[in-house]
Amino acid sequence: MRAEERNRVKLAQRGDADVLANLLHEHYAFLYKYLVKVTMDPVMAEDLTQDTMLRCIEKINLYDGTSAFSSWLMTIGTRIYMDQMRRKKTEKSWLVKEQGIRQIRWQFESRNEEWSDVLESLAKLSTEHRVAVLLKHYYGYTYEEMGEILSIPSGTAKSRVASAVGQLRKEMS
Repeated sequence: MRAEERNRVKLAQRGDADVLANLLHEHYAFLYKYLVKVTMDPVMAEDLTQDTMLRCIEKINLYDGTSAFSSWLMTIGTRIYMDQMRRKKTEKSWLVKEQGIRQIRWQFESRNEEWSDVLESLAKLSTEHRVAVLLKHYYGYTYEEMGEILSIPSGTAKSRVASAVGQLRKEMS
């Protein structure tokens, strides 16, 4: 990092808002162009650039000068982007699961079959826990057999069942 930029960063870290504003202004276009290439979405890149600038303002005192200021901004922007992608993946997974639950409930009800609270609670368990409970308490497998089916130690199968039953009890009460 150039000596001039290093001095300006130190001033910004000491609370000089004008210097910080100028630093951010100088790096805005560079960061935006980088994030457009990362996201392939100009609107998302704009939002990420603004989020990165805000995070920089909040965390300017954490910048240690071991890398270029622009590299630090790119790191922040990349991490924010990765976090958002993880969050979107989780949300999408949740929505798909909820849609599946609604379809199953509709199928039960359309055939005048009862959709019980137990099924509702089972649907809220993670896949690992739901499979463990079903294998043990619905199909009657031993923990050893469950371990073989799931390719896990029998102790892990037992632990999953216990955890799932605890979640179900909490959910049902």
